[in-house]
Order: sequence, then C-alpha cells, then structure tokens
Amino acid sequence: MTAGTIHAITRLPGFLDRGELTHIDRVPADMGRAAAQHAAYRAALERAGARVTVLPALADYPDSCFVEDVAVILPQLVILTRPGAVSRQGEVAHMAPHLPADRPHFTVTAPGTIDGGDVMVVGRDIFIGLTLRTNAAAVAQAADAVAPHGYRVTGVPLADALHLKTAVSALADDLVLVNADWIDPQVFGRRHIASAPGEPFAGNSLTVGNTVFHATGAETLARIAAAGFAVEYLDISEFAKCEAGLTCLSLVY
Repeated sequence: MTAGTIHAITRLPGFLDRGELTHIDRVPADMGRAAAQHAAYRAALERAGARVTVLPALADYPDSCFVEDVAVILPQLVILTRPGAVSRQGEVAHMAPHLPADRPHFTVTAPGTIDGGDVMVVGRDIFIGLTLRTNAAAVAQAADAVAPHGYRVTGVPLADALHLKTAVSALADDLVLVNADWIDPQVFGRRHIASAPGEPFAGNSLTVGNTVFHATGAETLARIAAAGFAVEYLDISEFAKCEAGLTCLSLVY
C-alpha cells in the first residue's frame, strides 16, 4: 500500500426494496436512479483523491451495498463485524477477502452484534452506538481488541436513529457534526457543529481527503462550509429510502 493513499471499497446496489427497515416506512426505490447516484458517489470519491474498489452486487443480500456495516478499518487492525440484522450476517464473508491484508483481522462473535454504522472513530477515541443493531457484548469485544493499539472505546446509547453515524459524524479529530436533538454533543468531548433544525438526517457526513461530502440539509451544509471545510453535496436520495447515509456506501481507509 502506498503511504498516504486513500482507499474506498464500494459495492454496487442490488435489490434495495428487499432490504431491512427500522425507523421509516418503505418507499419504492428507483433502481436506475440508484445506480446513477452510486456512480456519481464513486466518481466524487475519486475526485477527492480516493482509489475506489467496486465490488459486484450480491443478489442474496439486498443491503450489501451498505458496506460500512460489515467492517471497521483502523490503521492497526481490521474489525469484521457481526451485523445486528440476521439477514446481513452473511455479507461479512463476502467482504473479508477484499479488506487490507497488511494488518490483523479481528472478528466479533456471538452474542455480540455490531454494525459498522454504529462505529465512529475520532482520533484515538472510538464511539460505538448502542442501538437495535449493536449491543454491549460487541462493544466489550471491540474495546478489548483495540486497547493494545491505544484506542479508547465509549458506548453511546441511542434510540432515535438506526445508527450512531446517522446522528453524528467526524469532521476532524477535534470536531464532530451532530444532531443535538438526538444526542448530547458533550458525550464526544470535542468541539461540535450542530445540524440545523428541521434537517434531522444532516448529522451524517463523509470526509475524504480535504472534502466533506454532505447529502441532506442546505443550512447544515452552509454551517460546515462556514467552518472552513470544502463541502460537496451528493444526492443519495434513493439510498436514503433505505435509511442510508453517505458513510454507509463505502469503507474508506
């Protein structure tokens, strides 16, 4: 691996309308539009400096384009998750061969369940959402696995969103973007930018290189830009019908 190279693993969308839903009602997805949005997403990551890997769709796993949930990639360690939805647990084996082989792999085991969307890494702090998909047993396993590498793990109870990163995302090691109606920003012990009122899903963003991508909320996007970031809007509205945010669609490392 070339030092400083940004990698992004993605997977083409398959049958989104058969995927899991927890907090929203099902609205049919336009798969042609979803494919175009995914292509635009990949192109944006490349513009931001990422080397993008594109994996084929998995017909038996309609949520498998949400690759973030099956692994957490740290510079020192790869964590293979055990997704909270049983229908998604088979995705992990399909992703494992494509993960970086230059560091150890740790696999979460039963009774632990954890989705990568619940894992936010900010510097040496790892915040893990305690949600319907991620439980305390998995948080404990992850904490034990990363402790030798100098990371601190904090479990964060969350009831109003599918994943932690639906409500909060890292803009920098000392700054997070957060929906303060869903979670207390003080939990993270850092400076924060609050998403704008009336833009509930605007706490999710994706930083690649020097660019912050944002998918929802014009006022929140303006707040990020006002903090000095280069911001780019990306339309992933078809994936949002499946409770997805920008971070869901790639594994960036």
